[in-house]
Amino acid sequence: MRRYIARRLLQAAIATFLVITIVFFVMRLSGDPTLLLVPEGATAEQIAALRHALGFDRPLAVQYLGYLGDLAHFDLGQSLVQRAPVWLIVASRLPYTMALAAGALVFALVTGIPAGIAMAVWRGGVTERLLSALVLAGQSLPTFWSGILFILLFGVSLHWLPTSGADGPASLVMPSVVLGALAMATFARMTRISVLEELGRDYVTAARARGLSMGAAVVRHVLRNAAIPVVTVVALEVGNLLAGAVIVETVFAWPGIGQLAMQSIFARDFLVVQAIVLFVSMVYIALNLATDLAYSAIDPRIRGMA
Repeated sequence: MRRYIARRLLQAAIATFLVITIVFFVMRLSGDPTLLLVPEGATAEQIAALRHALGFDRPLAVQYLGYLGDLAHFDLGQSLVQRAPVWLIVASRLPYTMALAAGALVFALVTGIPAGIAMAVWRGGVTERLLSALVLAGQSLPTFWSGILFILLFGVSLHWLPTSGADGPASLVMPSVVLGALAMATFARMTRISVLEELGRDYVTAARARGLSMGAAVVRHVLRNAAIPVVTVVALEVGNLLAGAVIVETVFAWPGIGQLAMQSIFARDFLVVQAIVLFVSMVYIALNLATDLAYSAIDPRIRGMA
């Protein structure tokens, strides 16, 4: 077990280093942000002086080493536009995005997994057809379109929910449903496939022969064995929710890191964009590591195959 964990930790460390390096060099391809910070009509000398003060005139390798050194001290730099520490700017928006992602995940789990189980157990009937239509809608509707539709229906027409902003728990409902719709469809499809595969196993036939009902057989035996692929999808979808929050937060004017990322991209405040990309990437890596460890806990045979 220790060797398995050590191997996964080493892989996560390598992936983290590669992500940090790629993000640094890709962000430098976006152009020279100095030109955005100088006043209109600035002379070449003024531009050069500001570029020197910000350190953008140094060789790229020197900037990269300084960047690694700053990260080692958890220093993300100073926003070139807002003139404030990057970590403080991101941290002020992060709770909103985490609340939105948590709401979307809860919605996706409590609707998607039961729907997948129901579609597998009652396959071929009216229940499966109705739930399949719901899953198809969640998978097919573009996030920005469904967001606008929800605003028009539940906000403008019915006046049930706030249309924008973060003014309390009610403001979280529509963004969470819209953001979690695709994850709900993914959970439902993966759960259905996994449960159907397990229902065809001999141990289910034996359990039914011993007098267990279908529901009892599913709860006692099938769900645990069907959980491994579902665990993978759940872990990866958390990262997708954080990435997908960019569109949802823009549509609903939700003040999270997704909206901050869009604002920073338009302002070419690349240190803030860089920090957000790093954060989401680290979440992906951490979730993959957690998924591997969850695998080994659910099915110890995986440790021997790794």
